[in-house]
Amino acid sequence: MLNPRYVRSFVRTNKTDAADARAIWTAALQPGMPSVPVKTEAQQALLGLHRIRSELVDTRTRRVNQLRGLLGEFGLHFTAGRHAGLAEIRARREEIENAVPPVLWSALARQLDEIRREDEQILEIEREIANWLRSHPAGQTVEEIPGIGPITASALVATMGSAQAFRSGRAFAASLGLVPRQSGSGGKVQLGGISKRGDPYLRRLLIHGARIVLTRSRKRPAWAEALLARRPTPLGHQARHERLGRS
Repeated sequence: MLNPRYVRSFVRTNKTDAADARAIWTAALQPGMPSVPVKTEAQQALLGLHRIRSELVDTRTRRVNQLRGLLGEFGLHFTAGRHAGLAEIRARREEIENAVPPVLWSALARQLDEIRREDEQILEIEREIANWLRSHPAGQTVEEIPGIGPITASALVATMGSAQAFRSGRAFAASLGLVPRQSGSGGKVQLGGISKRGDPYLRRLLIHGARIVLTRSRKRPAWAEALLARRPTPLGHQARHERLGRS
């Protein structure tokens, strides 16, 4: 299996089945052509659970934001945050019912019920993912990394397929688009921002995990302190001031 981006450059004419087959054959003959590791059925099934969960989370977020916006038009505002906001909405249900027209309230009540059902479905999928993780030592090993929980660990193991398909951890990071983009000419190579190639879902999970390490760890690792000291972010400025104060 080959990445379509590597095959496209070998298509010499318009896109047809015959041209695609010739391009795939030509690309496969190239020395050093990287291949896509084939996933097992179990890994494909687990990634299917992740896709369903991701869609449910996105739908729930849209419903909650829409609910806040519609109620805000009637002067009803609630605590920030999904858990706190929904709890306050349910606690003030009688007040909301009296403040908005009945034709709208019936639709809002159905939206609240849909959000509750989506919460239940998401929790059930997360339990299934946790059960899968308990029977896979590789996932448990990944879960021990700071900032990585059951969701990220299971997605990482299932997306990776076979670890032997990658020469190193950096090669796997490159497949996810987490290494700098390179541009070179005349023997000079310039590094830009991360390439953002590969699986955006797994990359998002890993970035969220790194953010948790940077913002909530009681004692951040040395690599995190060095990163914050040189990056122009509020956390980076704080780390730089702390370092200057200690010196």
